[in-house]
Amino acid sequence: MTMTQFNLTGRKALVTGAAVGIGRGYAVALAKAGADVAVVDLDERTGRKTADAIKSYGRNSLFVRCDVTKKDQVEAMLAAVVQAFGQLDIGVNNAGIGILGGDADYPLDDWNKVIGVNLTGMYLCAQAEAKQFIKQGHGGKIINTASMSARICNCNASYNASKGGVVEMTRMLAAEWGAYNINVNCLSPSYILSPMHASTPMEVRARIRELTPLGYVERPEDLYGPVVFLASEASNYVTGVDLLVDGGHTLNAWLTPLSRAVPPRISPEEETVQLKHDLAAMELPFDKNGINETLHPEIADAYRAAFGLS
Repeated sequence: MTMTQFNLTGRKALVTGAAVGIGRGYAVALAKAGADVAVVDLDERTGRKTADAIKSYGRNSLFVRCDVTKKDQVEAMLAAVVQAFGQLDIGVNNAGIGILGGDADYPLDDWNKVIGVNLTGMYLCAQAEAKQFIKQGHGGKIINTASMSARICNCNASYNASKGGVVEMTRMLAAEWGAYNINVNCLSPSYILSPMHASTPMEVRARIRELTPLGYVERPEDLYGPVVFLASEASNYVTGVDLLVDGGHTLNAWLTPLSRAVPPRISPEEETVQLKHDLAAMELPFDKNGINETLHPEIADAYRAAFGLS
């Protein structure tokens, strides 16, 4: 194996949900590896800032606004990317949402929204990308964002079912589209410090560290290597895989916090660098810990209730 296998120079990529958080991390990683990257999102203002950041690495980029639940918008988005880049080599399908609530009285509309974005929207994007790859005749790489929530019961049925569906959908599409030299894989992160968790109390971050063997809360940067691997020639014989990137969190089945022998690679201060960048790009205030208590108060409230915090 040589380092050239990870070189994406000349490759053309798109990333959905790429304005901030995990998606922005994917886009930056692919650009740093040499790819031109289209930033796809509903948030035009912040998405354009991400596209400008991609350009600062010397890569071509554009922003395309798209609601991934709308087939016509997905097809128009794909056409715009191909028109700008001339081809497509890598499709990273990341746009996703979560709506909290107990399942005994969970609204059907909320269920449909979560499944619509996280599963149906991902399918529509993968389908459009595959059609383009087949038309081009030289294969391609599709990478879907699932979650460790496909393996553990930590949210609610809508979110966990959608992510479990992504994993099995990825396997099926890999089996079907391998005939066209299309690799289809997915990445499953842990709790990650994106704006969705900007309201998460510090006590919760501390508990995540205690229950994660590698000892720190995941950042978008921790997905740089995995996404480049799955997008590059280094993964040419890898397909249908759910690559779990959780710091070992899902390994812990014991009743007490894990102990450490040495300090973790990343300090609590270093955890929040990208989160603070994302919040600043969104023009939102935050404290020294990257906390914004008003951005997603429903998530903070759920954690407080679970932890018995006031």
